[in-house]
Formats: sequence, C-alpha cells, structure tokens
Amino acid sequence: MSTVKKSFLFLQGPCSPLFAGIADYLKTQGHTVHKINFNGGDVAYWSPRKSIHFREKLSALPVFLNSIWQQFQITDQILFGDCRPVHTAAIENAKKLGIRTHVFECGYFRPYWITLERDGVNSHSLLPKDPDWYRSISRGIPASSTDIFVPSFSSQAKYDVFYHLAGVFNPLFFRHYQTHVGIIAPVEYAAYIMRYAHIQIIKKQEAALLNQFLAQQAPYFVLPLQLNTDSQITQHSEFKDMGSVIELVVHSFAKFANSASRLLIKNHPLDTGLYNYRKLIGRLIKKYDLHNRILYIETGNLSTILDHSIGAITVNSTSGCLALEKNCSVITLSDPIYNIRGLTFQGELNDFWTMESKPDKQLFQQFKKTVMYATQINGGLYCNNGIKLAINNAGPVLESKLSPLEKLL
Repeated sequence: MSTVKKSFLFLQGPCSPLFAGIADYLKTQGHTVHKINFNGGDVAYWSPRKSIHFREKLSALPVFLNSIWQQFQITDQILFGDCRPVHTAAIENAKKLGIRTHVFECGYFRPYWITLERDGVNSHSLLPKDPDWYRSISRGIPASSTDIFVPSFSSQAKYDVFYHLAGVFNPLFFRHYQTHVGIIAPVEYAAYIMRYAHIQIIKKQEAALLNQFLAQQAPYFVLPLQLNTDSQITQHSEFKDMGSVIELVVHSFAKFANSASRLLIKNHPLDTGLYNYRKLIGRLIKKYDLHNRILYIETGNLSTILDHSIGAITVNSTSGCLALEKNCSVITLSDPIYNIRGLTFQGELNDFWTMESKPDKQLFQQFKKTVMYATQINGGLYCNNGIKLAINNAGPVLESKLSPLEKLL
C-alpha cells in the first residue's frame, strides 16, 4: 500500500459501476476521493457518494477544474477516454500543475484486459515506437498471468441503458451537456435492434457466402471495419468516417492488387447499421469492375477469417494486434501503438498488396509482453467478475508514484 496519501478526482467513467468501485477501494487505503458529474448517468453510477456537479457550458470547464484542483489539493485525476470534450482540457492543464492523469480505456488486448496509462492512450500513449526498445526491455519483464471471466453483452447493455435512462433528466439538471458520441441513445438503440433482427435473417446466407469465398483458396486481404463514432476514427485518424476508408482501400485494391487476390470487408459487431456499407461497396464493385473479388459480410468470426488471410488493412483497430498475432501482414492507415518497424508494413497502401511483409514473430511477442505489463489491467468494464478483478488490479497502479510504463522508461 502506498505510504503517501493522495487526493483523487474522478471525471467521467464507463457506463458501469467500475469507477465507483475503484473510489471505494482508494478510500479504504486512506486516500481522499472527489467526483465531478457532467450528466445524469454520472450521478446514477456515483450515488449515494458525495459529488460535485458541473452544469455550465464547456468553455467554463477549465476555470471550474482549476478551482476544484486547488480547493481539494488534487494530486491525481482519473478518467475514461482521453478524447472526450470534458477531458481534453483536464488533461492539458493538469500536467502544468503537476497533477497526474490516469486514463482508462478498452484494452489493447481483449477481452480480459483494459488499458490504464498515464497522460494518454492510443496515439497519445507514452509507449515508444522503437523496436529495439521492446527487444531489450522485455527481457526483464515477467510474463503476465490472466484471470479468465465470462464477458457479458447483456450486462453491458443493461448498464448502458441505465446510464442513458438517467440522462433523461439532463435537460433539467445538466442542460449544457453534450454527449461525446454523435448519436442520441434512442436512435442508437432502435438501430441496434433493427440490425440484430437483420443479422438473424442473413446469418446462414452469409456463412454460406464466406465458406464459398474461402473455398476458392485464392489469396485474400481483410478490412475489418471500426465504428464511425469511435475516437480512434474521430480523434486519432485523418478520416471522417469508415466510408471514406472503404473508398480509399477499394480504389487502391482495384488499381494495384494482383488480379488473383480477393478483399473481404467485415463490419464491426457493434455497428448500428445506420451507414449503408453494403450499398457503398456495391457501388464501388461496379465502378472498378471487381465482381467476384470483393465480399462484404456483417457476421462471421474475425479470428477465423484472419487465420487464412495474407494481409489485413486497418486504420488503428485492435484487430491489427490480432492479425499480427496470427503472423498476418498488417498495414495501418493511422498510427496505433503497434505501428512499429518490424511489425507492420511501413510503406504505402498501394505497395502493400504486392509486397511480402510478415511481422517479426519474436518482436511481436516482446511487444505484447511489454504492453501487457506496462499498460494493461486484467479485468473488465461491464460484467461483475471483470469489474471486481479490474478494481483489485487497478488500485495499486493508481496509488504508485510511477506507472509500470514510467518505471520502464
């Protein structure tokens, strides 16, 4: 246990009781805990604990935060997602005052891990891009052990609905609040329901199409789609949405890929279905005369699909790590943490289709071992067992003066 007592400030967390549980843990260790609520969902998951409400316009947040930091002598702040509008000002200004920022995010390696880093995650991460650093530093790092739990989509859905139901009071109590997600909850839920029903209808048909595609035994590339609302796209890339990614990739594939090769485009399992990818891809197939060379599917197991693929194209998705683990050539269209010489293709997309670029297996294992030790917390965001595990494993990291990654650096 840390001998130095800290004053923690919690900002927005995930749609689950995780942050409240971490706060309770920190209090049992003698630290002081404070919380700022920005909407009804924040209140719902923090109650009945004491908290502070921010009800002003976003432009007033820096001054508000500064007063809270000073009043409660804040030493550390904890938040989920470093690109939310209510978090960017907090991260930028806290560092100037020597306040440590602990950023939680979905895991780089899933489903049994979540990310916890200082100052930022993804393209804001402190993780180096030097392959030799991983080769050297990994030698002294113990292998990570993993406690397995059963992720629950129903639990995640329940927590999400509860969070947004509490948000119906936002117009009364948090009238200036604007969500960091571009879709309001009722529209999102209706879209999910419609897409789920549609998937049940087409599941068998798509399985047959996929089997037929694989049976051709032709070399194929995979483009796993990401969510349009994901900060990985909106904040950590130069693309406006996944539609523009598809257009770029298909154009390059049509012009530069070997005529014997194929392209499989797979939608994200949590996509809302509001963007008609099938229509867009159909138009591009016709435009570039790619009939029988491109397959688009909504369903299917990505891991199995990557098993037989010769290459994967991603903006910055964690699916890139899965592809590297399967010794699949990978090109990134942005700059995720794994975009490292020796792991990913370092050339242009137009050259990727015809150049051999298998990842260095040993380097990937060294990279994964280091990232797991330095930035990953064994646990989950939404199921009870995963949350309990995350609380127990995150607590000591939050209490430490230096994070595991900072110690390595």
